Amino acid sequence: MQYSTLFEADHEAFRQAVKTFIAREVAPNIERWNEQGLIDRSIYRAAGRQGMLGLTIGQEDEPGTLDYRYRVVLCEELTRARAGALMTSFCLQDDVVIPYFADLCTPEQKERWLGKLCSGEFIASIAMTEPEAGSDLRGIRSKAERVAGGWNLHGSKIFISSGIQSDLIVVAARTDTDARAGALTLLVVEADMPGFRRGRKLEKVGLVAQDTAELFFDEVFVPDANVLGTVGEGLRELMRHLPIERLGIAAGAMAGIEAALEWTLPYVKQREAFGQPLARFQNTQFVLAELLTQRDVTRAYFDTCVRAFNEGQLTPVEAAKLKYWTTELQGTVVDACLQLHGGYGYSLEYPIARAYADARVGRIYGGTTEIMKTVIARDALGPDRRS
Repeated sequence: MQYSTLFEADHEAFRQAVKTFIAREVAPNIERWNEQGLIDRSIYRAAGRQGMLGLTIGQEDEPGTLDYRYRVVLCEELTRARAGALMTSFCLQDDVVIPYFADLCTPEQKERWLGKLCSGEFIASIAMTEPEAGSDLRGIRSKAERVAGGWNLHGSKIFISSGIQSDLIVVAARTDTDARAGALTLLVVEADMPGFRRGRKLEKVGLVAQDTAELFFDEVFVPDANVLGTVGEGLRELMRHLPIERLGIAAGAMAGIEAALEWTLPYVKQREAFGQPLARFQNTQFVLAELLTQRDVTRAYFDTCVRAFNEGQLTPVEAAKLKYWTTELQGTVVDACLQLHGGYGYSLEYPIARAYADARVGRIYGGTTEIMKTVIARDALGPDRRS
C-alpha cells in the first residue's frame, strides 16, 4: 500500500533536481556550517538560481497556481540529507516572510523587495517575539511613534531566526498608545538603517547552523514607504498568515518523521545484540509497528491539509491541529528511534542524534503546543469555556 499519493510526475522530477542541488551545493558544506554556526549566504543565491525559493507565490494572473507540494519535496530532501538547519531557514524565507511581502506589498515595494527575496539576493526575517512577549502578540511593547514622513521605532526582539544575516526585518510594533488588538503595524527595517543593531547570535540546543539573534531598534526612522500592509492592522495581518507558517513547520516535522524512520529501519536490521539483529526482538518490532502506523495516519492528514491549502481552504484551526500533532509526533518518533540506536544514537556521527536536538524546537516556535491546543479548544467550545 502506498501511504501517500500527494505527489505527481512533476513533483518527482523536481525532487531529482533538488537531489542534484543538494549533492553539489549543500552536502559538502553541512558540517562546516554546523561548526561555524552559520549558513553561507551564497546558498540562498544558489537556491534562487535553481528556482527553489519563492515556491509559495502563485502566478498573479493565474489564480490557483500555487502548489505547496514542491515545498514539501524540498523539505523532505533537505531533511533526508541531514540539512535540517537549511531546511528551517528556507521555510522561514518561503513560508513565513515571502507570503507577507507577496500579499501586503504595494507594487513599488514588490519592485524593491520581492524579486530579490525569491532570487536569494535578500534574506529576510520577521521580528515578533520579545523578551516578555512570545506567543502573546498582544503583549508586544516595541513602539513606533509618528513623525514627519514615517515612524521612529524603538524596542527589542529576541529569538529572531535569520536575524544575523537578514537584509530586511519585518518588525511588529505598537503604533497606538492604547491596547486595542489592531494597534500593531508591520514595518520593514532595512539592515543599514541608523539605530538598528544586532545583538548576540544565540547558542541553541539544535539547528546550530541556523542563525538566531537578538535585535535592537534605537529610534530607527522607518519611512512611510516601508510600512507593510495597513497601519494598525498588523495583528490581523499576522493572524491571517498563520496557516502557511504552521503548515511549513508541519512539513518540516513530517519530513523529520520520515527521515528518522528511514535511518532507523536499516540500522536495526544490521545491528546485532545477543547474537541476533535488533529487528528480531519483539520490543523492536512493536516499537516500529507503532511508529510506522502513527506515521501513516499522520501522513494522510498532512496530505489532506496540503491539498486544502492549495485550494485556499486550510483554516487556522486545521493548521493548528496539524502543527500540534506533527511536531509532537516528531518528538515521539525521533526519541524512540534514538533509543533503538542505543549508545550510537547519542553520537553526532549518526544523523538521529542531531535530529533529536533539532526536533525539539518544533513544539515551541510558530506557537507552542499549548497555544495550538487553546486555538483548537476555543474553536470547538466557543470563547466562553465555563459552560
